[in-house]
Amino acid sequence: MRTDPDCGLEPDRKEVFAVIRRDGEARAGRLRTPHGLVETPVFMPVGTAGSVKALGPDDLRSLGARIILGNTYHLYLRPGDELIARQGGLHRFCAWDRPILTDSGGFQAFSLSALSSFSEEGIAFRSHLDGSRHFFTPEKALRIQQNLDSDIMMVLDECVPHNTPYAYTVESVERTTRWALRSLAAFAPESEKEKRPLLFAITQGGFFKDLRARSVESLAECPFDGFAIGGLSVGEGKEEMYEMLAHTLPLLPKDKPRYLMGVGTPVDLVTGIGLGVDMFDCVLPTRNARNGTLFTSVGKISIKRREFAEDDGPLDPACSCYACRTFSRAYLRHLFMSGEILALRLNSLHNLTYYRNLMGSARRAIREGTFEAFRVRIAALYESKDAPL
Repeated sequence: MRTDPDCGLEPDRKEVFAVIRRDGEARAGRLRTPHGLVETPVFMPVGTAGSVKALGPDDLRSLGARIILGNTYHLYLRPGDELIARQGGLHRFCAWDRPILTDSGGFQAFSLSALSSFSEEGIAFRSHLDGSRHFFTPEKALRIQQNLDSDIMMVLDECVPHNTPYAYTVESVERTTRWALRSLAAFAPESEKEKRPLLFAITQGGFFKDLRARSVESLAECPFDGFAIGGLSVGEGKEEMYEMLAHTLPLLPKDKPRYLMGVGTPVDLVTGIGLGVDMFDCVLPTRNARNGTLFTSVGKISIKRREFAEDDGPLDPACSCYACRTFSRAYLRHLFMSGEILALRLNSLHNLTYYRNLMGSARRAIREGTFEAFRVRIAALYESKDAPL
């Protein structure tokens, strides 16, 4: 049996997911997809329109990204999923030969709620581009993702805002469950393919623990390949989010991957891993990079600060990314303050390298049985009042 230098063991290739090591609730595992294996816990850079902003696929490969996320809603509207299918699928279209997870479009309907409405059949919405009318059913959302040649497809769901009343949240959870079952029925013919994509359900329930439990109970016995926790980081405080996450995770199947959607500060990541999360995505590291905020081994740094104008040291001496190996803080500040496009690329390369290294360190700490100490150190680094801004 071939051993892997990171995990040390290789799971049975027939298994979609295998937990290799545990340290408390934290898990190190491997997820098998049609385009390759993914070590977990993993952070997935967000490529909304088939591109991680400011970076090419060569940049992503060089920093060690194993999987990226594509956005069903945006790719459906432009350039169109059928066009992408004619181009050979999203992997060929954007020259990315590693796994891709696609979301279902449900969160975009939530974030653009003024343009959308929900019914038993699906989601009606207007395009934010031209105002044209569209309608997503669970089956159509799945069909679009199949056209995109996704490795991991998400079921259509309804995400409700924080402080949504209990009565409506009940309706929403039940509708999301019915949509998930419709997705599973539509997906059944695909399940016989040798290299079939994976299908993940999304659990919801707002901020009511009994509804979170009801959502999991309705879906957990169904043959989904993984389970996501949706509807968090929608306006609530951190402690409330962590409390709901801690309540939900133990209810999920222990032999399936667990994906926390759209959550992604370094503290969020290590807290989530400590509670049992395997997969994350968020626009935060690349968005912050484009705004001049960088994550480093000594905490957050705003490269805009005047103190870096003549700093000839590397951004982060502990980082081996191209930006840190090659340029000084002074030069990175100059690029950003001058509005140079290169600043966006270098900052994004660094932040995603930091996130990739954070996940690698988390996996190593789990294998070594030292994850809690690692979590405490990262949390202290980013929560300290003395940490750089």
